[in-house]
Amino acid sequence: MPGKMKSMQKVVSNSSPIIHLAKIGKLGLLKDFFETVAVPEAVYRECAVEGKERKEVALIRNADWLKIVHVNDKKIVRLLQSSTDDGEAEAIALALEVGADLILLDDSDAREKARLYGLKITGTIGILLRAEKEGKLSSVKETLEELRITGFWVDGELMSRLLGEGRKEG
Repeated sequence: MPGKMKSMQKVVSNSSPIIHLAKIGKLGLLKDFFETVAVPEAVYRECAVEGKERKEVALIRNADWLKIVHVNDKKIVRLLQSSTDDGEAEAIALALEVGADLILLDDSDAREKARLYGLKITGTIGILLRAEKEGKLSSVKETLEELRITGFWVDGELMSRLLGEGRKEG
């Protein structure tokens, strides 16, 4: 079959990847890769309601491919809230509820929880590495620097490993 078909993966996101990609003008990568991304109500609030004076909020509000989805299983949300914030708890619960193929999370504690439930995870950096690999981004290194300037924290050792990974050919 010629060309790549867009995958119709079920993808759920927490607020961090959405906010940080919007801050550096790369929010559209999520639409390019996934077509639609489901977000629970708490994540949408964190992205588009709280801190509404931030310039990236308009980009997020205009992203009609971000679909707000209600989480029905409040028990699992409460269980997860003991060790994650509201958005992360709802995102993990929603991913489990809809049988998501992928969840977008940056926080290491939240990622650890999602792994316990067998969820496949990527985050802001994973999206950027994929973008570079697919030719949608010229330099992960420059983009990571942009992210750090906006307040995105990357462990120094991880940064070195990622930049090595991002440079590999093929």
